[in-house]
Amino acid sequence: MSFVRSGLLRTDSIPEVGEDAAATVGMAETLSEEEQDELRRELAKVEEEIQTLSQVLAAKEKHLAEIKRKLGINSLQELKQNITKSWQDVTSTAAYKRTSETLSQAGQKASAAFSTVGSVITKKFEDVKNSPTFKSFEEKVENLKSKVGGNKPAGGDFGEVLNSAANASATETIAEQTQEETH
Repeated sequence: MSFVRSGLLRTDSIPEVGEDAAATVGMAETLSEEEQDELRRELAKVEEEIQTLSQVLAAKEKHLAEIKRKLGINSLQELKQNITKSWQDVTSTAAYKRTSETLSQAGQKASAAFSTVGSVITKKFEDVKNSPTFKSFEEKVENLKSKVGGNKPAGGDFGEVLNSAANASATETIAEQTQEETH
């Protein structure tokens, strides 16, 4: 890095942060007493400017906090506003809009597919219920039910019919055991 001194451009480099200290030791020896004094004054001036800027920044931050307090803005509200703004920024991008549209179309297609599958399953159940095998099974269950339960009205749900059949089977088993014991 070069610096300007007294209107003349110097080609001496100023050491960068982290440069080897041994490489910079000789530089102070090559500077005249006047050059070193000038650099010390410049160093003091830059340090003073940094301190002043730090104080100004601290004052501005304090003023900002006071304004926010008067407006009733707290950290949580700021976070909400930042999230809302970020979300609006994201949703306004072309990539988000394309992705949203694609997902919407995929959802519609999936919904249609599930609807179709549901219709097919319903139709298959209706076909099974109307099949001769199921009708025959249903008649046998109804016959068993009428034998076990007497003259109850036909119908009822399938669960009731199965429970009746199970009870009838248990009743018949007990009756058979009782007859065997008496003989």
